[in-house]
Amino acid sequence: MNFSLNFPFSAIVGQEQLRQALMLCAVDPGIGGVLIRGDKGTAKSTAARALAEVLPPIELVAGCAFNCTLQAPCEHCEVCRQSDRVTTLSPVPFVTLPLGATEDRVLGSLDLSRALNGGHKAFQPGLLASAHRGLLYIDEVNLLADHLVDVLLDVAAMGVNRVQREGLSVSHPARFTLVGTMNLEEGDLRPQLLDRFGLMVEVTAPREKAVRAEVVRRRIGFEADPASYVATWRAQQDALQATLATAQALLPQVKLDDALLDLISHLCCELEVASLRADIVMYKTARAIAALAGRIQVTPQDVRGAAELVLPHRRRRKPFEQPGLDQDKLDELMRQAEQDSPPQQAPADGEGSDQQPQDGGQSGAEQQSQDSEQSNVEQDEQVFAAAAGGQTARISVEAQSAPGAAGRRSMAQQSPRGHVLRAVPNEQPTSIAIGATLRSAALHATDGGVQVTRADLHQQVRVGTSASLILFVVDASGSMAAQRRMEALKGAVLNLLTDAYQQRDEVAVVAFRGQRAELLLAPTRSVDLAEQGLRELPTGGRTPLPHALQLALETLQRAGANGSGNPPLLVLLTDGKGNVPINEGADPWRESVAMAELLAGRRTPALVIDTENGYLRLGRAAQLAQALGAECLTLEELSADSLALTVRARLA
Repeated sequence: MNFSLNFPFSAIVGQEQLRQALMLCAVDPGIGGVLIRGDKGTAKSTAARALAEVLPPIELVAGCAFNCTLQAPCEHCEVCRQSDRVTTLSPVPFVTLPLGATEDRVLGSLDLSRALNGGHKAFQPGLLASAHRGLLYIDEVNLLADHLVDVLLDVAAMGVNRVQREGLSVSHPARFTLVGTMNLEEGDLRPQLLDRFGLMVEVTAPREKAVRAEVVRRRIGFEADPASYVATWRAQQDALQATLATAQALLPQVKLDDALLDLISHLCCELEVASLRADIVMYKTARAIAALAGRIQVTPQDVRGAAELVLPHRRRRKPFEQPGLDQDKLDELMRQAEQDSPPQQAPADGEGSDQQPQDGGQSGAEQQSQDSEQSNVEQDEQVFAAAAGGQTARISVEAQSAPGAAGRRSMAQQSPRGHVLRAVPNEQPTSIAIGATLRSAALHATDGGVQVTRADLHQQVRVGTSASLILFVVDASGSMAAQRRMEALKGAVLNLLTDAYQQRDEVAVVAFRGQRAELLLAPTRSVDLAEQGLRELPTGGRTPLPHALQLALETLQRAGANGSGNPPLLVLLTDGKGNVPINEGADPWRESVAMAELLAGRRTPALVIDTENGYLRLGRAAQLAQALGAECLTLEELSADSLALTVRARLA
């Protein structure tokens, strides 16, 4: 059985928006790629991998490692400079970027074999060179290490990979379509990288029984005999490939008039999108939609279709507002635009339509160097708009940084564990970087062979994570201040989560009211999951403080068993007046103190926020803090910002 075959793109059931987004990037690679976001088992990876099979082939020189265009070969490509070079039609490159890849593997490095054999300094291309004029696919892109995210941001901005290391100075084109998949349960994507994805699609499993049954039927048929199954879909695949090739050829002729350009900017402003890249990508996407439909004139419906793919992940959101576009507002804006603009004459080459294309795929990097109008727009992509006021302040939870990682707690660069970031010269390394050491020695090789000296030794620099779990335990019982506490908690959690991806921090929430405590939010780095879990925080009832501390202890024990990085931080918001025991007939206060002492025995860092108010104060929260071995603070004016800042200071 041949498991190297991919499931046919044409055989994917449903997921029309996902298929359309991938096809649009095939028509115009300058759109910038697709982020596919959704639950597990929703064909995210299947669709991305299947795309490569329907991309129209491109012309390459046989043996070229840089995927050069014939008109402008890379100056470092020895194959393309040969007079007897042989050109061939080749499938569009589809390169997978592993989450654990090193910088050398991604960027490229010294060709060690050539250096050892003849002392010749030559460049060994990395994954970015292999992906040029093709697709770069990253599964679970939100888990990609920060040092690789930084590399991608730089190359995606310039379209050029520059390597300066080990005596080499190399630059080569690296324009690719970025396709990433992610599951929100694993955390969010860094905002800078999120904006680099031209389009974003939310995918969910179908709810109709017939559709789900057909998905299973086709998948089982494919797994039983992949080769035969792919052969049965060959006609549809070939037709789809021809459709994409036709759309690529038509794209330079597609026109988008100034009235529709004004509409694009109007939608971006009214829907509160800060990034100017949104306007540029909407322009490109609307043209690609028209080309895919076989038209040379963009219609308002093309602009609307582009907005649904371009704007959801760029729209500025208020705290605890659901992601995505407000469809009612988009409808209203489109109606206003129709009323304010004069009627348009129907395009001669086809009627305006919002119908979905039937099949799809990707390729056509030849367009990148031909369309001067598109090139001018790409230059404008360097412009960024500062986020306007009115957003919840972003709180970065910082602690002491490792050497070389100033200001970024997540980068523990001298960690004995984690991904290898790079190698640096070190005559007394604690962990030898063998490849870098040999490459250094090879640069000085003589006819007598390669000799490794102490000056050639290199140290491995690893990048690990030093994440923290911040566990909020909040009194949601029926006191007058409960609602105020909960609102402050919501804002604080959102503040802490906004930058949690970079820090790899997690936040969890335990609320207690009535007869029991409840884990409202399991440990997560996802802002969206936090919004869903905290949107309706209940208040009222009695105060089961002992059970809340017991549940906090269990939650921290589970987190410790999962091997998280730094010690967790327990943040307890309470007045200390528990009145519901764990064991019937027991004293709730004694149980609370006992649970606090158990937490203290685990050496759990803690912070107690005393919410008791009024003239008569019992000071129970301070006593509880003493049992926890924790600091106790009184916040007379409890707010989201003050709570988040207090937590940040405590962690630091």
